[in-house]
Amino acid sequence: MTAETQVALVEDDTGMRERISRVVDADPSLSLAYSASNAADILGWLVDNPIDVLLVDLGLPDRPGLQVISQCRNMQPACAVMVLSIFGDEANMVQAFEAGASGYLLKDGTEADLATHIRHLRAGGSPMSPVIARKLLRRWQAHSGGAPRQQQPAAAKPASTAPSASTIAPERLSPREFEVLDLVSRGFTYVEVGTQMGVSASTVQTHIRNIYGKLDVHNKSEAVFEARNLGWLP
Repeated sequence: MTAETQVALVEDDTGMRERISRVVDADPSLSLAYSASNAADILGWLVDNPIDVLLVDLGLPDRPGLQVISQCRNMQPACAVMVLSIFGDEANMVQAFEAGASGYLLKDGTEADLATHIRHLRAGGSPMSPVIARKLLRRWQAHSGGAPRQQQPAAAKPASTAPSASTIAPERLSPREFEVLDLVSRGFTYVEVGTQMGVSASTVQTHIRNIYGKLDVHNKSEAVFEARNLGWLP
């Protein structure tokens, strides 16, 4: 009988930590060995407790999750580390991989396939959200000599007088949409956002759909990433 994969988790958001814990506990091939809410707690525990997989949130309250990744890899080289984060920017992605992470998942939509991703990580894979994989691919292409070969003939075409999609500035969000996106970017659920704003969860969802349309994105992680690129969020 194959031994269970021992998993530890560090996540400061209580609701998210509990949801991830339930996903791990529900899979018979996985065992949640420890769950922490801050860097000091998980690092202290890792000193005497070898594990197979560590799930790390980057936005921890006492020190950056990147430091947890690096120190875990020093203490337990055999442990595979996977990031679970709302931060989808290139800087965090690159630094996480440089620190020793082998996988990088954005929290939006993570839970449904998390157990599968953990098993793939343990088997030697590198699970990544599609947005992260695309950024990594673009970075590699940029550092390896520019555009792929099949895109080169396009350079010979006459320049179009119509503006490309990438040059069109996105429509500015309304004040309420800014408020919704700010709260979502900080990890609040739709219900929690609605409670803080004094509106229903369905109203929040309507704002979210409008935000997606204005930013031309398809999920919360992409919306937060695009808003940060535009300087609309810190």
